[in-house]
Amino acid sequence: MAATRWLGRDGRWGEMISEIRLRRARIDLVSPFRTSFGVETSRELLYVEVSGEGTTGWGECVAMSEPMYSSEYVDGCESVLRRFMLPLMNRDTTAQSFARAVSGIRGHYMAKAVLETALLDFQLRRDGVSLGTFLGATQTRVRSGVSVGIQPSIDDLLRVVQGYLDDGYQRIKLKIEPGCDIEPVRAVRTTFGDELLLQVDANSAYQLSDAEHLARLDEFDLLLIEQPLPEEQVASHAQLSKVVRTPICLDESILSADVAREALDIGACSIINIKPGRVGGFLEAKKIHDLCYERGVAVWCGGMLETGIGRAANLALAALPGFTLPGDTSASSRYFTRDVTAPFVLRDGHLDVPTGPGIGIDPDTDYLDSITSRSDKVLVCDE
Repeated sequence: MAATRWLGRDGRWGEMISEIRLRRARIDLVSPFRTSFGVETSRELLYVEVSGEGTTGWGECVAMSEPMYSSEYVDGCESVLRRFMLPLMNRDTTAQSFARAVSGIRGHYMAKAVLETALLDFQLRRDGVSLGTFLGATQTRVRSGVSVGIQPSIDDLLRVVQGYLDDGYQRIKLKIEPGCDIEPVRAVRTTFGDELLLQVDANSAYQLSDAEHLARLDEFDLLLIEQPLPEEQVASHAQLSKVVRTPICLDESILSADVAREALDIGACSIINIKPGRVGGFLEAKKIHDLCYERGVAVWCGGMLETGIGRAANLALAALPGFTLPGDTSASSRYFTRDVTAPFVLRDGHLDVPTGPGIGIDPDTDYLDSITSRSDKVLVCDE
């Protein structure tokens, strides 16, 4: 039987998928990263590789090792990929047809996103089109902010923030939790002045009953308070916004464009953090961007401690016109002594958007192999 082929934008015929591989690896962080839901010292990595005729597309799963940020975790993502998503694949599956095929699977957004991204990268590499161009990017580099984990002391916090400002980061995000919020924020604002772009992220650590306490943050002229209440309590955020003057930004709550629309309609937020892995992939992330852009709602691109593979894709998204706030697309050195790709380097507070086909960057296979614990060929598409 002749191999199935597809017609690219350049009018050339190309071979379709021949195999899909799941790769597990582990990489240490340069320092512990503490949030309200736990401490990360390393990243358990899951990559999807989609290959055919000498081209490989890459996707990076953003799930953590434990179900603390969300109900998803990396081992669970691998299981649902193997049992329910990969069996839906065939030789001519595209990112778009995959998104339709898995629409009946409830949740599992991070599992959906990693396979969709690998498919999209594969298609665009074969088509000679960058992910930024495909999505509609209008910027060649994006402003970079940095997320600062909860520190052992205020002195440690000030030292860490100073270091990131010396590096050139344009915005500081402080992780907060009950008992570690007002005074750390006050110390940073007092030390570094009113000109510093400063925001906080609670990762769902508070309740609506904490509204008056959270309102004490208003005096610090923050860009936003990110996800103060549990993700299921979208309507409670609308109530909170009547007490707190600081703009409310939703992260964990926003799982789709439909949820984003409803959250905006009821006044639950005025800013949205778009994470492709959290919403099922870049196709849905683009829909959320377009919705917010049409409404004049500011968005920014959050991070999930991605290596260079995931970071490259995020930069393409963050280059769209609606991303008016600096995101968490930090330099590789923020998290890793050595990245799995050529490092992303901060220049004048910005990171360059890759311009090559697909995500625009390739892994350092020798280094990646050295940290890989398992690499399984999970699907072979016969001709």
